[in-house]
Amino acid sequence: MKVSVLGLGQMGSAIAERLIDAGHSVSVWNRTPGRATDLVQRGAVELSALHAAWDADACITMLADSAALIDVALGRSGLALADRAHGKYLIDMSTVSAESSSEVGKAAAANGIKYLRAPVSGNPGVVRAGNLTVVVSGEQADCVAIEPLLRDIGPHVFRAGEGETARIVKLALNLMVAGTAELLAESLVLAEAHGVERTKMLQILGASAAGSPFVKYKTGPLLADDYTSTFSTRLMRKDLDLILDSAAAGGAPLPLAANVQQLLQACISSGLGDLDFMSLLIRLKREAGQST
Repeated sequence: MKVSVLGLGQMGSAIAERLIDAGHSVSVWNRTPGRATDLVQRGAVELSALHAAWDADACITMLADSAALIDVALGRSGLALADRAHGKYLIDMSTVSAESSSEVGKAAAANGIKYLRAPVSGNPGVVRAGNLTVVVSGEQADCVAIEPLLRDIGPHVFRAGEGETARIVKLALNLMVAGTAELLAESLVLAEAHGVERTKMLQILGASAAGSPFVKYKTGPLLADDYTSTFSTRLMRKDLDLILDSAAAGGAPLPLAANVQQLLQACISSGLGDLDFMSLLIRLKREAGQST
């Protein structure tokens, strides 16, 4: 299948790699130039202009936030405004608000474009290992037709329903991840305050009822004090903003989410915004007077 991947951050690049390895004809584009070199070496074609993306049968967007999606889909040469894309697929895999996604969906429908919301759960390493989870919503026939392509990106594909339901599911997943990160940080700080070695605590956590896949894949970096970003503190704060906005719209009280949002902002304010969101542990250790 001919596929264009737009947005070559860590996740978008990993998705493009999966599609190339699966044998698809892949073109790539990024708003900031200079991100496509490695993908071109693997066989992708770099697009010089956004409108050329519709030479493909499907366009996949993986963008940083709602504003970026609106720009790429509804701005100049926007993907959802292309009259030559009738009957083709626009698949957005970003984590964005339901409201911005709905705007894109209306424009896509007006131009006969099949729009699917397909946010993902996992980091670039999970993508490359072939373990990504994809949550998709949209017209049922479109979801069924495009599922083989999605499975080439990640094997765990779940249909959430119609419209923007996949957006809400994704936010609920990230709420669990953010909350787990803070609880993991607090568990380690408590244990280390009483002389329990981190290695031992993480080993026990991993073998306990609390030993989720998240705890397990964070164990290596935490043992190495490696906070290289797989998903930055700044981006997780952005997702908590979306979560709380959706909660307010639905009348759902989320007191823990509000607390974690404030803790992430505290990390950003102390210069940790570009580190992995497990910088929550750095902030907590500083507050406890423990060495970091």
